[in-house]
Amino acid sequence: MVRAPQSVEPVAQGANKVAYFPGCASEGSAFDYDRTARAAARELGIELIEPKGWTCCGASSAHSTDAEAARVMPLRTLATVERMALQTLTSPCSACFSRLKFAQHEALAPVNVQHLLDTFLERAGTAQIAARVRRPLAGLKVACYYGCLITRPARVTLAEHPEYPMKMDDLVGSLGAQALAWSSKTDCCGGSLGLTQTGAALKLSERVLANARACGAELIATMCPLCHVNLDVRQQRFAGAPVPIVHATQLMLLAFGLGERETLLDKALVDPRPLLRSKGLLG
Repeated sequence: MVRAPQSVEPVAQGANKVAYFPGCASEGSAFDYDRTARAAARELGIELIEPKGWTCCGASSAHSTDAEAARVMPLRTLATVERMALQTLTSPCSACFSRLKFAQHEALAPVNVQHLLDTFLERAGTAQIAARVRRPLAGLKVACYYGCLITRPARVTLAEHPEYPMKMDDLVGSLGAQALAWSSKTDCCGGSLGLTQTGAALKLSERVLANARACGAELIATMCPLCHVNLDVRQQRFAGAPVPIVHATQLMLLAFGLGERETLLDKALVDPRPLLRSKGLLG
């Protein structure tokens, strides 16, 4: 296994400094999510500090194939962050967040693990986010999709409303968009089953998409790279009009007044730009 760095320098203390675990997909399929997440944090005055020498948390397979690796891999990063003298570690990836949060919970680690959604709302809040908006997303109907890991299991995540969360809805609402009520916001999309049980994954993702469409969603906002790519890629197999899948961080930057280049909206297979142009939200 890859080893954690032997030498770690403490980080100078600051009110809004947070360790940032980007995850292994950040330089591949989740490039757009990682870059817009970092940019959104900068816009809100949150300094994300990537731990040097971070290693895979094991979310892709370790927790289902090797119990020892599943314990050790996320603990390496938590130990590195502790040596950096940072109290909070955030991740934009739900699967990474889950493995790191489990490690914190089981080892009683002093580093607090958060999902990036919680970091934005705790360190900025909807009022500050709304104050930063330059281009309100008025008239845009959004289904906020949390997936099955951001809030569950509640005994580990300590989520207040694990079955019907509202934090992403509140964030999207602060951008001026309409966050819709719908029943599949925490249903599993089958992302982790995509290669091993493709049939099951297709049924799960089709159900999520169909529910969002039935509730009048014009697009779906996610905060998980695996959920995003799974819902985006699978749509060509299903009946019904495709629904654009966007990262919530892309909507944040769009509302903050940044343009098409900065929001990286050209990366999805189901292109959200025609919809956004029709709403007058993209030049």
